[in-house]
Amino acid sequence: MRQTLDAFVASLPAYLATPARVLLILLLAGLALRFTPRLISRLRRTLQERQDSAEDARRIHTLSRVIRYVVTVAVTVVTGIVILGEFGISVAPILGAAGVVGIALGFGAQSLVKDYFTGFFLLLENQIRIGDIVEAGGKAGVVEELTLRYLRLRDYDGNVHYIPNGTVSVVTNKSLGYAFAVIDAGVAYGEDVDRVMAVMRAVGEALRQDAGFAPKILEPLEIAGVDRWADSAVVIRCRFKVMPLEQWNVRREYLRRLKAAFDREGIEIPFPHVKLVASPPAEVR
Repeated sequence: MRQTLDAFVASLPAYLATPARVLLILLLAGLALRFTPRLISRLRRTLQERQDSAEDARRIHTLSRVIRYVVTVAVTVVTGIVILGEFGISVAPILGAAGVVGIALGFGAQSLVKDYFTGFFLLLENQIRIGDIVEAGGKAGVVEELTLRYLRLRDYDGNVHYIPNGTVSVVTNKSLGYAFAVIDAGVAYGEDVDRVMAVMRAVGEALRQDAGFAPKILEPLEIAGVDRWADSAVVIRCRFKVMPLEQWNVRREYLRRLKAAFDREGIEIPFPHVKLVASPPAEVR
């Protein structure tokens, strides 16, 4: 192939040789930029289909996006260097100067370098994957994109947050491995706590047997007991161990069913109220 291209270029007039080579380089670079992402996407889908868990599939998806970004940058840089060589511009001095400029930029743009190093370790240590729900950099939301430079989150209101990786010091991942749906149920002080917990346990078991929620709940309801005495309620804490990202759905459905069960059993769900104590009037002499 190389010999055929060289023979084709040699057959052209001298003034067309360089433009022809440049066009061929741009054509090959364009083909690489067009088909490489498709190849990476096809390889990603193949690897995802072979994974046993959704977490590994999300990690492969995240890594594939970063690899596509790196390949795009590498092809662009190599293309530029080869084109400069075709015009007779020596690349070695440029690379040497680029090294000096890179050192200067490294001192002047330390935050940018920190972004790339932090992004690299976020990927290497599998702390964040696309599709996870995380808290990072003071923001929380669904991970839509993770590059070597920034993290993009979308919160529940639809707002998009771009967080430089260098500012991420603590990552709270709410969708890694499993999650807990934690529920605090408040009942009136006059209710029998043991009876209330029995009703809560029965509702939890019924939810776990439901065909729509059985795959989401990993273990039976765990009741911790009386968590605190609030102003007008006894608060009982419990939790479900659930699949990642299902803690909110399970919690909402359990609360809905628990409200119906409390109404059916006559268990009072308190609301804030004030008790007034009136003392008898003093005797008038």
